[in-house]
Amino acid sequence: MVRVSRRLLLLALVLATSVAAGPAELDQDWAASIEESRAGRNERLRSPDGWLTLAGLYWLEPGANGFGSDDENPIVLDAPDIPPQAGTLSLNGETVTIHVAPEARVELNGDPITERTLRDDNAEDGPDLLTIGRLRFYAIRRAERYGVRVKDPEHPNLAGFRGLEFFPLDPAYRIDARFSPYDEPQEVQVLSVVGTKQAFLIPGVVEFTLHGRELSLLPFVSDPDDTDFWFIFKDKTSGKESYGFRYLSAEMTEGRVDLDFNRTYNPPCAFTPYATCPLPPKANRLDVRIESGERIYGKH
Repeated sequence: MVRVSRRLLLLALVLATSVAAGPAELDQDWAASIEESRAGRNERLRSPDGWLTLAGLYWLEPGANGFGSDDENPIVLDAPDIPPQAGTLSLNGETVTIHVAPEARVELNGDPITERTLRDDNAEDGPDLLTIGRLRFYAIRRAERYGVRVKDPEHPNLAGFRGLEFFPLDPAYRIDARFSPYDEPQEVQVLSVVGTKQAFLIPGVVEFTLHGRELSLLPFVSDPDDTDFWFIFKDKTSGKESYGFRYLSAEMTEGRVDLDFNRTYNPPCAFTPYATCPLPPKANRLDVRIESGERIYGKH
């Protein structure tokens, strides 16, 4: 029996599901790299630490916020072997401190703790990841708000995940775009799906032609010198064939951007109500259909 490599199988799948590319020639290395990245995205979503394991998002109020299995707690941890009152998470200014009840066992990196000031997800080394029973939880910060995100490796969303769906691969949606920089990057406050705001830098405008129309998108960067652009956009398929908005990353090189819509992907909030996804700015709401990249998932 002839053994076929995983790469060739992936490429065969791409070619079998692709739309006719017209005069454009399909780059087999490009097609295989996209299918490989799509397979990797499916694997990450299936991981015990992926977005499908999110089981709760609780915003902290100043002072003590009780956590445990009792429904009366501000932070409800629904899993076996968790005491009704397992402790408190106290918010004082910009500091979150955990106090663990004597009858509970909370671990940090495998070691039990009783009290600790916690790093949130904006910290350079990432958040302190806590474990109680099978659940994991950690502090997050969104602008001036602090919260607690809970993950359950046995969440029903993970068990029911059936894989992602994509529009057929189409080289017509891989575009050599032009970047026009601003004199200075502009800082903007972007609203999220939960009403918080996040600051981003816009270094300029990316201009391109699609379906015979001249269009543009505003890229986001975290540093003025970044050449890795991140786009949040919506189009005429949004909320129908695709999710309400999608994300895309692209590299800028010497004023050109490889704007490949075949690589667009859904935000975390397409899979869970406990994500804090930023929304597309008005300038990134395109009046065209982009039948490319990741399709809508489930009933979202």
